[in-house]
Amino acid sequence: MKNRENWKNSVYVYRKGRLKASRDPKEVGISSRLATDLIAEYYDRNLKKYAKGKLLDLGCGKVPLYGVYREYIDDNTCIDWEGSVTGNEYLDMYADLNSPLDLSDNTYDTILLSDVLEHIKEPKILWGEMARVLKDDGILIINVPFYYWLHAHPHDYYRYTKYALLAFAEESGFEVIELVPIGGAPEIIADITSKTIINLPYIGKKSAIVIQKLTSLFIRTRFGRKVSRSTSNPFPFFYGLIAKKKHQGKST
Repeated sequence: MKNRENWKNSVYVYRKGRLKASRDPKEVGISSRLATDLIAEYYDRNLKKYAKGKLLDLGCGKVPLYGVYREYIDDNTCIDWEGSVTGNEYLDMYADLNSPLDLSDNTYDTILLSDVLEHIKEPKILWGEMARVLKDDGILIINVPFYYWLHAHPHDYYRYTKYALLAFAEESGFEVIELVPIGGAPEIIADITSKTIINLPYIGKKSAIVIQKLTSLFIRTRFGRKVSRSTSNPFPFFYGLIAKKKHQGKST
């Protein structure tokens, strides 16, 4: 990663030992704090468990998760497209992820694809490239939205069901280790409500903050966790996927 000595937190920050969404509205929109908190929790847990060796961070912009995985890896390569609005100070390479990557086969131990796949117009190409550059038994870590608003216009192309993610992974030569919904109906309702009222004069921003805070507290109660988990399969807010590349002789 270029300029790693200058890296600083952006989207995610640690507060009281927990990875959370930044409360800087320039980094995370006020109405997206709950969603980003959930994604932060997912990556804080799984990067510590799975990140290793040489890591490829695709579509990473400001490399917001570097602070989580840096102590678990040997090196990281950061790639995004040249027109990324999130900056390019840390990028090693500009690339269109819809096209073949100028990277060698069997090079990386870990690939991270955070909030990117929905923005890829040709996902089959990217899945194939990830399988090509990942070493045998290398780990792929992904998250994608499902019940979530259109964003990064006009480059927001798909919402993936768990069946689509399974199909892409298996057809590309991956063994799925974990595929889980992240959040359910309470989180979705809070997110939609917050994004709907955020621009109301006087009360919009404060109401959005309160709604998300109350929902965050609710889903940490025993009953709230039960509601979230019981609704997350029919109403997934996001998905998280962790997969391992099969040995080439066993790939499909």
